Amino acid sequence: MFTGIINHLGTVTKRTATTLEVAAKLPKPRLGASIAINGTCLTVVKTSNGKHSFDVGPDTWARTNLGSLRTGQAVNIEPALRHGDELGGHFVTGHVDASAGILSLEPWGEGFWRLRVELPSLLRGLVAVKGSIAIDGISLTVTAVERDFFEVMLVPHTLQNTNLGRRAAREKVNLEADPLARDAMAAAAALRSKR
Repeated sequence: MFTGIINHLGTVTKRTATTLEVAAKLPKPRLGASIAINGTCLTVVKTSNGKHSFDVGPDTWARTNLGSLRTGQAVNIEPALRHGDELGGHFVTGHVDASAGILSLEPWGEGFWRLRVELPSLLRGLVAVKGSIAIDGISLTVTAVERDFFEVMLVPHTLQNTNLGRRAAREKVNLEADPLARDAMAAAAALRSKR
């Protein structure tokens, strides 16, 4: 479980058919620990000299933006939530629902930027104005929703301390709907089916 508050930026140093290696200044994680890379929960399989390796299966490569990462590209990193950690952001599972394209990223005045992202059909009904969504693992508040896209506002801190300040239109970002929205939708469906 994660919170969507990005603690570190890392850099992709190597990609193979089954492994992702990221350089990052992290407290040395134990082998088997869960770490979210761009919001995707991965397991640490090796760590040495500030480089951390993760096994990545074919389904994860295909369903997330990890499959399009290039050497030298910045990634968002969040270690798993531990008992006693501050609960900022919102609960994020690290199970990415879909990756979708950035439609636009533009300044909105006073250092704020507006990010518009494609809304995949499987997330319709789970994304709502003032609701939470994780984009590349970052907990953000939705400011607008239309049939085929949604928007969030990025504050200067987010732009400076995550990879979103380095992204461009047409690049893919990982999306995870708020688990509370998913639970509410499932509960509503269950009520309808009992009528």
